[in-house]
This record gives sequence, structure tokens and C-alpha cells, in this order.
Amino acid sequence: MVRKSAKAAAASASRSSSKRVAPDKHTPSRQSKRAKVTPAKYVEPDSDDVSEETQDVKVSDFDADSRDPSSESNSNETSEEDVEPKKGTLKGRPAKRMLPIHTKQVDEKELWKSGAKLPPGTQLIMKKPKARDAGDTPYSDDTIHPNTMLFLEDLAANNERQWLKLHDLDYRAALQDFTKFLETLSQKMGEFDETIPELPVKDLIFRIYRDVRFSKSQIPYKTHLSAAFSRTGRKGPYAAYYVQIQPGGESFVGGGLWNPEAEPLRLLRRDIDRKPHKIKRVLTDEGLRNVFFGGIDDDEKKAVRAFTNQSSNRSTALKRHPKGYAHDHKDIDLLRLKSFTLGTKLSDDEVVGAKGLDRIAGLVSSMVPFITYLNSVVMPDEDSSDSSDDEEGDGDDSGGGEDDGDA
Repeated sequence: MVRKSAKAAAASASRSSSKRVAPDKHTPSRQSKRAKVTPAKYVEPDSDDVSEETQDVKVSDFDADSRDPSSESNSNETSEEDVEPKKGTLKGRPAKRMLPIHTKQVDEKELWKSGAKLPPGTQLIMKKPKARDAGDTPYSDDTIHPNTMLFLEDLAANNERQWLKLHDLDYRAALQDFTKFLETLSQKMGEFDETIPELPVKDLIFRIYRDVRFSKSQIPYKTHLSAAFSRTGRKGPYAAYYVQIQPGGESFVGGGLWNPEAEPLRLLRRDIDRKPHKIKRVLTDEGLRNVFFGGIDDDEKKAVRAFTNQSSNRSTALKRHPKGYAHDHKDIDLLRLKSFTLGTKLSDDEVVGAKGLDRIAGLVSSMVPFITYLNSVVMPDEDSSDSSDDEEGDGDDSGGGEDDGDA
């Protein structure tokens, strides 16, 4: 009879022998799991394609020239120690910044638009904006540079805030060029009209930004650069000389009073009614006739007609006679005016280059008699007051007429 202890030993031996056979058929489950956890895609590759893809992420335009060539040559010689995983990381897994970033070609103008979006992880590389090169023509204080005209042309074609932000350096270069030109022109103004002081350019130049609050057109910027010269700069009650730079033959030189307030307008109409010979003598001046009226003859009627047909004068004139003056007044064409201005356009060749300053200064000098007359009426000097102004009635009782507000 076999003892129980012998049976237990035999059973134990059979069980242990079955466990020893298992390694010949299967690999340990723990070891197989480790092999699956380390896929090839997480190991730092040796291929050139992947290294080029990650190179754009690590190197910028700023440090491209400061890289160590030796570090690049040894980048593919990676030992097993180099890929030793850190605690809590998978073996060979690169840092987050080393992951490849998708690149996409995007229009620069689109990026400046409100609400512009890019796919997540997109790398965006933009060239640093630079001002347009001066080329063979250096900038000068007494000329308008061709780049200023080119900038205004581009602004007219891309009149958007986003575009101007991207080309801010071109705008500043054009503004500086125009500012220096105005400083030189301001010195010449004193030679023609002693009443015009040399004021800071900031008191002469107009802003390029448009006031769109009450305008149907919401274009944010003017497509020209302009300034006005008077005893108080671009603002004030005095008649002024006006200079505008705009490409495409739209540059303009003129002067006078555009839409003056009620009191200056009343004084001008009163002077025309009482002493029409004063304004007619100015309008028949040879300089004005040759420059602004096309060289007409020395004839008062022709001069008055040419003056009232000036575009800014005609566009703001009353349709009927003004209140207080008869409709058949002998000088009704002058009395209907609400603006008293002169002006002429200039081609780009007349503005840009060495001849531009002399051309603009010559136009300004021809307007001196006209500007002087307007200021003598609306803002007379104390020592030039004429007591004979009250010899005749003021003509305000000659019947009804159109109110200025009904133009």
C-alpha cells in the first residue's frame, strides 16, 4: 500500500514538470508586453527626411548662421545611451518641441484681416517688413521722391488698415519725404507773402486718416498728402495756400476760402456789393489769368466767369440769389458763391524731381494778390481799415432771397 505522502510527492512532481516545459513553447507575457510598448516610430530615426522636417522647427532666421556645424555632423550618430528614456517617458520619444509642425503658404494680406485663422500647429514665418529701396535717386529736402508717389499709388489700390500696418515703413518714409519738402517750401513762402510765418510742419500738414463718421464711403485713408499755409497754419479764419501731392496727375496747388463760416461770407458779399472793382481788379491780374484762367484776355467779365467756374466754387454756389440781394444784381454770379478759391492740377513730372519745388512755389506766388484781398476783407489788419467802407448802404434791404443753408 502506497503512502499518502508518496502520492502527494508524485503529484507535485508532475505539476512542476509541466511548468518547466512551458518556456520551450511560449515567451514570457511580461517580456512580450515590453516589446510592443517600443514601436519603431518613437525611436529617433536616422533617415535624412525626418531630420530635415524637424530642422525647420529648431532653427529660425535669427540663429541660422550661429549653428555649430559639428553638431549637425554628429546628429545621426546616436548611441543606445542617448535614447535612454527618462523617468515617466517612453524610450526614444522626442520632446514636444521636436514634433514635426505643418507648414502652409498663406497670403500675407489675409493674415492681417480680422478673424484670420490658421490650422493648429502651423508654423508661420513672415519676412520682416522693409521700406522700399531708394534706388538711384537719393532723398532730398527740396524734392518729392518717386517712392512717395509709388506709396500713394499702392495705398489707393490697397486702402485698408491691415495693408497700411504691413507697409508702415513705406508710409513713414513718404511722410518724412513730404515733411522735409514742406519745410523747404515754407522758407520760400516768406519771400512771396510776408504775412505767412514759418510754423512747425505739424501745424501745416493734414492727417492721412479720413473722417468716415458721416461719410457714405468708409475708405479709411486719403490717397494724397496735403498741407495748408496761412497765418495760423492749416486751421484758422485766414485764407490759405493749399498744396496736395497725389499720383496720376491729381496733384493740386490752390488757395482761398473754402466754405467759410457765416460771418466771413457776409463780409465778402458786402464787399462785392459795395466795391466790386476790388475783387475784379484782383481777378484780372496777369499772373492769375495766365496760371489759373488759361491765359484769357484782360476782360472783367471773362475773368469773373472763369473764377465762378472753378470746380470748388461752382459746386458749392447757391442755385438762386442769396438772402438780402436782388436776383438781377449786376454781380449776382459773385454773390452766389459760398467758396472763393483758385487752383490748378499738376502732372507727376511737374511735382517729382528737381523742378517740383520751383513749379509749386511759382504757383503760390501768383496767388498772393488773391489771398491778400480775401484776408483784407474777412480779417483786416487794424492799420489797414478803410473808413470809406460805410459810405454806401449794406444792401441788406433789397428783398428776399435764398438762405445760405438751402444751397
